[in-house]
Amino acid sequence: MTRTFPDSVDVAIVGSGPCGAAYARILSERAPAATIATFEVGPLLADLPGMHVKNIVDPAERARAQRLSEGPAPLGDGTSTDTMDGYADAAPRLVRPGTFLLATGYRQEGEDGLPGAAMSSNVGGMGAHWTGACPRPGGSERIGFLPDLDDLLAEGERLLNVETHAFDDAPFADEVRKRLSGALDDGRDDDRRVGPMPLAVVRHADGRVTWSGSDVVFGEATRANPNFSLVPEALATEVLVSDGRATGVRVRDLRSGDEHVVRARFVVVAADALRTPQLLWASGVRPRALGRYLNDQPQTVYAVRLRDVTSAPEAEVDSRDEPEIVPQSGVSWVPFTDDEPFHGQVMQLDASPVPLADDDEPTPGTIVGLGWFCAKDLQESDRVEFDGTDVDPYGMPAMRIHYRLTEADHASIAASREAVRRAAATLGEPLDDRDPLTFPPGASLHYQGTVRMGETDDGTSVCSPTSQVWGVDGLYVAGNGVIPTAIACNPTLTSVALAVGGARDIADRLTERN
Repeated sequence: MTRTFPDSVDVAIVGSGPCGAAYARILSERAPAATIATFEVGPLLADLPGMHVKNIVDPAERARAQRLSEGPAPLGDGTSTDTMDGYADAAPRLVRPGTFLLATGYRQEGEDGLPGAAMSSNVGGMGAHWTGACPRPGGSERIGFLPDLDDLLAEGERLLNVETHAFDDAPFADEVRKRLSGALDDGRDDDRRVGPMPLAVVRHADGRVTWSGSDVVFGEATRANPNFSLVPEALATEVLVSDGRATGVRVRDLRSGDEHVVRARFVVVAADALRTPQLLWASGVRPRALGRYLNDQPQTVYAVRLRDVTSAPEAEVDSRDEPEIVPQSGVSWVPFTDDEPFHGQVMQLDASPVPLADDDEPTPGTIVGLGWFCAKDLQESDRVEFDGTDVDPYGMPAMRIHYRLTEADHASIAASREAVRRAAATLGEPLDDRDPLTFPPGASLHYQGTVRMGETDDGTSVCSPTSQVWGVDGLYVAGNGVIPTAIACNPTLTSVALAVGGARDIADRLTERN
């Protein structure tokens, strides 16, 4: 951590989320002599930069970290920081602790918009708040023009410390998967059958669970790198471009208001799927596809109580206060297939997502929440645009979201509601008489496509297969916005894998020049 703004570096990285951290890590490992500076608009949350807030033991400190992440106008101190509070809520502008909603411009007249569009501003980005789910994409989710995709995904799993069997001993987890498998596995390939969810976690010998944030991705290789620096509360306002090449970044110190020009041989913009195109637009880098093909994952949730179970076996309990998922919880995965185009995340909870009777104490592991995600029908017209006169609270060009659910989307959502009902029926009985709840657009926080990757520069993509922006040498983009396919699974592993590819390309170019 530093407050020193360097005059020049080899690589300037904008954003400290998992993808920005992946660039820093790979470069530290492959080009250790290179100077690297990461600039993050938000503050440091904990002593270990990028740590997941679930790993903060003290509840008051955890709540403070969530409030610090909520941008220019954080929620009030009296607002709950328990992410399960109001989780199954039909509110059109549902906000999660640690995030802040796009204040204006989230819906245009006559359109669906993204009323749930939200972001986080903090060291570690959304990696300090995410659920840790790291499934691999399958079928049409995969990026067909990347022959090394599986290698990149494996490297992403290494950086995120993905573990598939962290909760294998959770009460009733085997029974949940057995019931789901019996109903859903017929005709599926082996790697698309029901199984435990791959999670970015560490299960310790004493029963504790720690969650991977950007700190895990940075790793010791980055933290021990004397040529790496991380500057928080530093807003990148412009990527400097000269003669078709990125030459550095202009950065505003949010503590003092001073502006600094940092020269760089390579620039990586790894903000998020809304703020990465915003910075490129503000910098005059405006390929046709910039901000377009914006997509979210329609999400439907449901909850049941397991039938025909009695008491749970004893299990170790995480000793921290109010952890969200503990070792007696189970997380199962129903993979996406082209025949059944939904991604299912099945969580055994220690608390119900809907209110129960006061005297109803469920056996741990018997309340099961099901979340089914759909892949969006990709449309060029779904986009984030920017206003050349109006600005957002950071002083950057204001966003205007154009977004519609197509007839195909509505059909997919209806099918997912029936699919989640069928899956739930194999497990148990609904907790109440409510129908499955489909969240408003944007609530998944899984925005993609706005700086999408393409095989060729044909106007339908922003960057090359190595994540370099078409027509601007040395400028790379990273994050969920790079994903070009319609995926229903959690996108972080895929976006980190793509970041690995970009970071390797920069490392190779640095090595060649040296």
